[in-house]
Amino acid sequence: MQEGLSPNHLKKAKLMFFYTRYPSSNMLKTYFSDVKFNRCITSQLIKWFSNFREFYYIQMEKYARQAINDGVTSTEELCITRDCELYRALNMHYNKANDFEVPERFLEVAQITLREFFNAIIAGKDVDPSWKKAIYKVICKLDSEVPEIFRSPNCLQELLHE
Repeated sequence: MQEGLSPNHLKKAKLMFFYTRYPSSNMLKTYFSDVKFNRCITSQLIKWFSNFREFYYIQMEKYARQAINDGVTSTEELCITRDCELYRALNMHYNKANDFEVPERFLEVAQITLREFFNAIIAGKDVDPSWKKAIYKVICKLDSEVPEIFRSPNCLQELLHE
């Protein structure tokens, strides 16, 4: 049992973000079983995911606004693929070494998120200070199950050497 969180725990959390944007504290305790949990550790992990979400949503808003400026008029024109700029920005942030195969479901969730931001901005909802809350409510329901391998304290070695 470790007393604190390490850089490997941060990397693991970033990779878990591809599956879950809104993990519960109980879920985090299950997936970080090698850590001796206390209020500080729980708060730190929750803060990490909050920071991951903040970056994610900032990128989504930025790219949605850019699409509108570029003349995009329909959500069908907004697609997230592994070779698009938005995907590369997200992948660089959460998977810097690009040594992890990002799940397809993450691309689907990212596309839904981008389209939600696009629709909200087009509809003028961004004049309301709390306009993003409706988007967050949609996205929090799209979390996937985190694979069992992430429960292992050695999951990074196992995941990154497959």
